[in-house]
Amino acid sequence: MWLAVALVRARRLHRRALGERSWLFERERESAARVAVEAERARIARELHDIVSHNVSLMVVQAGAAREVLATLPDEAAAALSAVEGAGRDAMTELRHLLGLLAPSQDGEEGGDGTGLAPQPGLGQLSPLVDRIAFAGLPVEVRISGEPYPLPAGIDLTAYRIVQEALTNALRYGDGAKAEVTIRYANRYLRVEVLNTGPSVLSGARSGSAASVAGTRRGVVGDPPDDGTGAGRGLLGLRQRVAVYGGDLDARRRLGGGYRVRARIPLDRS
Repeated sequence: MWLAVALVRARRLHRRALGERSWLFERERESAARVAVEAERARIARELHDIVSHNVSLMVVQAGAAREVLATLPDEAAAALSAVEGAGRDAMTELRHLLGLLAPSQDGEEGGDGTGLAPQPGLGQLSPLVDRIAFAGLPVEVRISGEPYPLPAGIDLTAYRIVQEALTNALRYGDGAKAEVTIRYANRYLRVEVLNTGPSVLSGARSGSAASVAGTRRGVVGDPPDDGTGAGRGLLGLRQRVAVYGGDLDARRRLGGGYRVRARIPLDRS
């Protein structure tokens, strides 16, 4: 009798332990699913911000330029409107790619309109990006240090987005003199740096409101990037992108004037 009671009790405790373990596994599964959903939402938000912010900024700048010279320089106005059209097409292409990844067509083919999906941009598309920024009014100098080598797709996209965001902010809020892009291919890391000119903080830099006024003169209305802490939405998204690969990003005003965005992304080339 004693053995029978002990056996029943042991079975009851075992079933209870299994139930508790199952409950814990379910809670862990739900928690992991929530974390995955939040991470995916953050990734999509970063992509949408980078695509929309860059292309819409270019479109607003070029539309403003076209309006200014429409009556006096029709050829220049036509070129600016052509740039607006090009930026709009680029935005639609990138958005189609993003939406195609999120919701593939029912027939399993990419690009429901039959055009297919272009690959995600990378440093190989740096030249067209620089040309668009330069045509919008910000001269850009590009330096490549080291021997270029193929990069993982995610890192290649991240490096491109860093340059894109930094140049877009420089176009919107800088003084329009020039910007410099440096890509350094080292053995164990990739370094990306973007500098733009501006008034020196030692001689009295423009405040955020003054920077906003300068942006308005270009036809762009919006908040300045930030006060040097890199807390803007775009820069925050870049930090998150870089952190995924164990890298770091620093964005701040330069003492000599202007703004600097610098990122270092480690690479596994073993």
